[in-house]
Formats: sequence, C-alpha cells, structure tokens
Amino acid sequence: MSKNVKIIILVIGVILAVYGIYTLIAPEASMSVGGMSVEAQDNTNSYITIVLGIVAIAVSQFTGKK
Repeated sequence: MSKNVKIIILVIGVILAVYGIYTLIAPEASMSVGGMSVEAQDNTNSYITIVLGIVAIAVSQFTGKK
C-alpha cells in the first residue's frame, strides 16, 4: 500500500473515531420545562462509527510494509 493511501486511511480513521465519541457524549435531543430538563440519546450509530474508525486506524498501521 502506498504511503499516501496509508496516511489518508489513518486520517479518516481518526475523524471517524472522534466523531463517534462526540456523538456518544453529545445529547441528541433535550427538552426543558420549568426547572426540569430531559435528554434522550440513541448511541448505536456512535458505537459503529467508533469501531469503524479503530479498524481504519489498525488497517493503516498494520498493513504490509513495502
């Protein structure tokens, strides 16, 4: 694999992992009524994004050296 391709895959992996962590932490919907606030979240897509990012980082690091 070319060095440039490895760098691109590494950057994409880091972006996916950071975006997945951000969506895991940030609430999707929040509602505030009076002094009470309610937040709702669905994290299934976040976990998938984080795993894809980690796989892309691993592929960029552990592919055959030429």
